[in-house]
Amino acid sequence: MRSVYAKVLFWCFGTLVFSLIAFAVISATAAVRAFGHGGPFEKTSTWQLGEAREAYESGGVPQLKAYLDKLDRHFQIEHHLTDASGRDLATGEDRSAWLAQRQSRPWPWPFGMFSALRHRGEQHVIVAASSPGTPYRWIVVAQPMNNDPWSFLPYYLLVFLAIALLCWLLAVNLASPLRALARTVDRFGRGDLSARVHSRRRDEIGNLARAFDEMAERMETLLTAERRLLQDISHELRTPLARLSFAAELSRTAEDRTAATVRLKKEIGRLTDLVGALLQVTRAEGDPSSRNLTDLPLDDFLREVVDDCAVEAEARGCRVYLEASESLHFRGDRELLRRAMENIVRNAIRYAPEGTPIEVKLASDHDDAEISVRDYGPGVPEAELPKIFKPFFRVDESRDSSTGGVGLGLAIAHRAVTVHHGTMTAKNAGPGLLVQIELPLHSE
Repeated sequence: MRSVYAKVLFWCFGTLVFSLIAFAVISATAAVRAFGHGGPFEKTSTWQLGEAREAYESGGVPQLKAYLDKLDRHFQIEHHLTDASGRDLATGEDRSAWLAQRQSRPWPWPFGMFSALRHRGEQHVIVAASSPGTPYRWIVVAQPMNNDPWSFLPYYLLVFLAIALLCWLLAVNLASPLRALARTVDRFGRGDLSARVHSRRRDEIGNLARAFDEMAERMETLLTAERRLLQDISHELRTPLARLSFAAELSRTAEDRTAATVRLKKEIGRLTDLVGALLQVTRAEGDPSSRNLTDLPLDDFLREVVDDCAVEAEARGCRVYLEASESLHFRGDRELLRRAMENIVRNAIRYAPEGTPIEVKLASDHDDAEISVRDYGPGVPEAELPKIFKPFFRVDESRDSSTGGVGLGLAIAHRAVTVHHGTMTAKNAGPGLLVQIELPLHSE
């Protein structure tokens, strides 16, 4: 059997049959011990014989009858005390036939099954005890026990069906999620990178499903990043390569070789910056498990970023100010977040008018750290705001390629914040652009 469903059902039904047989055997063995030599029935009968003999010897027939009537009412069976010849000492009737019959004790099912079938409807006469050295015999007459196994069949069948239903539910509970996992793995293997199990189980099967989902998430991220990188490179490298080819030809044929060489180096620098930015994008959305997570004091971290950007800001006649209301700690990839924050701050510096400040603020909101960067530049048209985090997007007029950017700075920052389970938004502050970041302080 190769199916988990079939194996579970087979073992459950096998256990059920074995349990029923064991139950019958144990019950029969317990009954045999109860009615056997030295068992509770024999001890009780011996005690009853002693009480009946004492009643007869002390009070005669009236007291014996009173004692026997009491036993009959209590146990709902007949009790008789006879002499050695079989004469009933209470009624005087002849019980010798019962003594001669000496029917054995009723064996319970399954041991007494066939004898019970042969003697169905007859009384069971048991010479339960005799007093050695005295002329007394103790006889118990009971209605036959219903040892017909077929009479218990409905009950056994009901128990069997109930347990079979539970076994079936167990098999379905185990096999169904495994089949769903197999279907999801097959979909993922056929190219559906969005296939997930989304199991809510808390057992080992649920852990397996969640492990697959995490693996699939990492693989989708890596494959998507690779595809996007190839698309971005093929799309964005055409223009700089054309310019580089033109500059190389110009340096070979132009009269002013020095100017042509300077332009060639400039085009090479632009191409190098573009490739470096593309690699940053890929790393920002790469495998989350490869990130080097450390504890970051955000106030000190932002102060380092501001200090690194200070020279560039002073060159443009601006100044970057940091306002940190409290010390907050965040667990994340320091290098990835540093590049993200530098891109945001340098983007603000690039478009800030001369003599205006760039404001960087750190605050907390419940369980999140809030970081904001604001410049006092021209801002972004409202219709273009949702697009500024897309790779290679450039706003016309002031925010275009003439400034030296390739449209990847905010895209890199946005993806770096996203892989840290944070959010990044932008809005016009009138004047200027306000970029806001929220990072969960309990992020893992």
